[in-house]
Amino acid sequence: MSFGILGTKLGMTQIFDQETGKAIPVTVIQAGPCTVTQIKTPETDGYTAVQVGYQEVRPKALTKPELGHLEKSGAAPLRHLTEYRVSESNTFELGQAIKADIFSPGQLIDVHGTSIGRGFAGYQKRHNFRRGPMSHGSKNHRQPGSTGPGTTPGRIFPGKRMAGRYGGTKVTIRKLEVVRVDAERNLLLVKGSVPGKPGALVSITPANIVGQ
Repeated sequence: MSFGILGTKLGMTQIFDQETGKAIPVTVIQAGPCTVTQIKTPETDGYTAVQVGYQEVRPKALTKPELGHLEKSGAAPLRHLTEYRVSESNTFELGQAIKADIFSPGQLIDVHGTSIGRGFAGYQKRHNFRRGPMSHGSKNHRQPGSTGPGTTPGRIFPGKRMAGRYGGTKVTIRKLEVVRVDAERNLLLVKGSVPGKPGALVSITPANIVGQ
């Protein structure tokens, strides 16, 4: 995985292309600032990675082990910690600030987040099943129909698409374009939609493009 940054989805809006005049739907993301809280090396941890923290909170919101871990890097109490695998960690320092300017306009990124939870959903909403006849006498409007074989094997196979919890899962939207970078306010304007509701935590990494 490439090095990235944590952020908060603020919402969606639109901007206009100055050359063509077309409206571009964009998601506004508060990207950082993040703090480097740990640097992992093959000698100490068996692999190379950089851990970053995001969103400062009151000290009483964290446990003593969490506070002790953050004190080693001199970082403030941070709510979210994540690590990114990197090829080399020599360019990073403990306590270093990571801001939105690590990305540039036109760059393709992957955005990882948690999709909006929709609760317990039926077959049509969750799996796009076709409904039954709506004519008089039909008793199969939104029912699933047959769910499995009868005598042999006499059970429903695991993974059968049925009603259940829909959404609230980890989702990655790949190859989104960065339209604009506001380095002063640490804002990214990304073309298209990203997972989650406004206020949701997201992780942003450069897109993994084959051949580059």
